[in-house]
Amino acid sequence: MTNLLGEPPETFLPEDPAASADGSPQDLARAYPSSSLAWAMCADEALADGEDVIAYAFARTGYHRGLDALRRNGWKGHGPIPWSHPGNQGFLRALADLAEASERVGDLEEAHRCREFLRESSLAAYEALVLGGQAGAE
Repeated sequence: MTNLLGEPPETFLPEDPAASADGSPQDLARAYPSSSLAWAMCADEALADGEDVIAYAFARTGYHRGLDALRRNGWKGHGPIPWSHPGNQGFLRALADLAEASERVGDLEEAHRCREFLRESSLAAYEALVLGGQAGAE
């Protein structure tokens, strides 16, 4: 069925080189500075260690590197970014991490904005990363 409102097509990012590389998250970020996945992995590690401000910086970097990649791949600022496509997962993880880190540092407006952006971009990513795979829970 065709969407008569003209929703943009799904955006599929190329494979992220950090996905198949070995090393610590920070080593991967050094080796692949444009990799959203590497920065998201750094943010994950910092969040786990309670380093909220550092996690925020890592997640913000991954988010912006992902926005750059999305735009280079035809994304116009909105539309689906499927979680099922491995190349998109780094950006979506960075976005979820940015929401979590924003909340932890007290920027609740940014946390809400990031979660809404994630949900609008990929409900599956939102369910996996924010709801922990529990569809329908809020």
